Amino acid sequence: MRRALGVLAALALLGGVTYALVPDDKKADPTKTVTVTGLIGSEKRAFFESPEVKAELAKQGLEVHADSTGSWTMSEQAKSSSGLDFAFPASTAPAREIQSKWGLQDSPLVPFYSPLVVVAHAPVAQILKDNKLAVQDATTGVWTFKMDEYVAALKAAGKWQDLTGAQSHAELSGPIFVTTTDPESSSSGALYIALLSYVLNNNLVVSDDQGVERARPVLYQATALQGGQKSSSDEPFRDFLAGVGNPLIFGYESQVASMAVQGQPTGDMVVMYPDTTAYSDHTIIARTENGRKLAGLLQNDDTLRALEVKYGFRPQASSGAFADRVKGIKQPVFALDLNAAKVKQATVPSLDNLLKLTKAAKGSPK
Repeated sequence: MRRALGVLAALALLGGVTYALVPDDKKADPTKTVTVTGLIGSEKRAFFESPEVKAELAKQGLEVHADSTGSWTMSEQAKSSSGLDFAFPASTAPAREIQSKWGLQDSPLVPFYSPLVVVAHAPVAQILKDNKLAVQDATTGVWTFKMDEYVAALKAAGKWQDLTGAQSHAELSGPIFVTTTDPESSSSGALYIALLSYVLNNNLVVSDDQGVERARPVLYQATALQGGQKSSSDEPFRDFLAGVGNPLIFGYESQVASMAVQGQPTGDMVVMYPDTTAYSDHTIIARTENGRKLAGLLQNDDTLRALEVKYGFRPQASSGAFADRVKGIKQPVFALDLNAAKVKQATVPSLDNLLKLTKAAKGSPK
């Protein structure tokens, strides 16, 4: 099995999920299974719970035992769990932290990824468009969220009712901000801080303490406006679907794409791609040969790659598979080609600087 290749920052929602898969490999002893034990980010729980995924892994003789947890808290769990074969956070930064704690030198594999997006209902997206905070491509229908204008609104303490067209929507009140997960425990929350810091630093990665201090006031404001933050990306997304909470949420494209691909109702949901965003590189750290076998299958098995798309992810080794699956979906509209949609990827700071930025966002002392 090919060893790991690949390359990002990403809680405390611990739900034990055990997968018992019966092998169907003619070369394997049918009375035995190969057990692979690890940790997964909660955003991949539905994928690993899928009977189809279980069945395909079973053909390779694997029985996977996995606990789902937040990507940043995963590092501490991995440190204290000596029997793990793998860890699978939602981004590279916590993956590197785990790799360091395990004393591994090879590069971890990134089987699939998902860009981070802003999700809104159609009337809210239209108000943002009317006020130049968002645009929609007339040809493709793809929505773009304007990060410079959003940062300007944060700095100006902009309010919803100041926007043209918002007055007829009583539910739009208070300051304009995007809801995220807790950056101290969640990958998507940490990547939001990384993205904001990049835009605040004139589209340059924050690489020193001066950059952290320049970003501190806006990062703190963007976080403090949210009040209590969830530890898992599932929670604010479920609230959004239920019509609860803030009208703008920051999450994974895969959360919406999974629903759309599987034919679940998405209503008037709009996916807006920040013109500068961050990608969530789902990075698997294989500690043992069994872990490397699982990583290789997730990267190279055609059936598993198709199932990754079914659950909203973009496989690294099959760049067109996602586009082929979503191109016929009219609502919401997905970007078939992120480069063609002019979505720029922000450079994520080093782990040390990202932790400093996260602390600044949470109001910790300098």
